[in-house]
Parts: sequence; C-alpha cells; structure tokens
Amino acid sequence: MADTKQIVFELVSPERLLLSKPVDMVVVPGTEGLFGVLVGHTPLISTLKPGVIEVYEDNRITDRIFVAGGFAEVAPERCVVLAELATPVGELDRAAIAERIAALEAEAGPAANAPRPAPEGARLRRADRPARHARRPRLTPRSADQPAGRRGGIGIASS
Repeated sequence: MADTKQIVFELVSPERLLLSKPVDMVVVPGTEGLFGVLVGHTPLISTLKPGVIEVYEDNRITDRIFVAGGFAEVAPERCVVLAELATPVGELDRAAIAERIAALEAEAGPAANAPRPAPEGARLRRADRPARHARRPRLTPRSADQPAGRRGGIGIASS
C-alpha cells in the first residue's frame, strides 16, 4: 500500500489503464483552472480542459502528460483521471500538431471564427430590463431638523 503521505493516482484512457501509482501530488487542468491534489483532499468531480497533468514524486515533477479533456474524480486517498486522450508530453510532435490544427481550421472554414449575430429579439429583451445604472434611494443619517423621536436613525434620502 502507498505511504500515508501519498495519494494513489490513476490515469485511464478509453482503451486501458495508463498509469497507477502512489505519488506525492498531482496537478490537474480542470475547466475552472488548475488544481493540485494531495492526500486528504476534499472529494470532488471536475471536468478537464485540454492541458498537462503534472505528477510529483520526491518534490519534483516525474511525469508530464497531455490530456485532451475528460473527468477527474478526487477522494481523500486517490485521484482518478478519465481522459479522452492522454499522451506523455515527451512524445508529442510539434510539426504533426501544427499540421493537424491547420487541417482542422481549413476544414472549418472562415465562418467558424466569425462572430455570430445576436439572436432575433435579443435587443428587445435587453431593452425590457431595468437599467443597471438607475438611481436607487441611498441611506443617510437623519438630520437634526426632523421631528423628535426620529432623530439619530437611518432614513432614506432622495436625490
């Protein structure tokens, strides 16, 4: 079993279990941002964005793995990542990646990056909302010229 100060990290792809070992820490690219997982972490489930998982052992990064998305399940003693695609960073080929990006952009065409017009009626819906900058009454201390018994309280001043 793992040392009590280590967490069990498992990386699973659709084909097979890629990695399963006790580690000191794992940094995972969640859709809300990177998050580090240590032993005793609060349980959570997160979706992953494309990015690099960093595996720490003996206070240094021992593995860097690119994931194209997926899910992470964290428990106090384990972190399981279900990745759509996982490749060690050292095995990535920059030229092949650039070629694939260019092919996908050409396939998508120029309309894929063009801004989309607002849906019909969107302007009308915005006009129906109250203005955010509308003047609201503000709270101010009451003045000395107000009737007795009401002095010193908080009142509404109109301006």
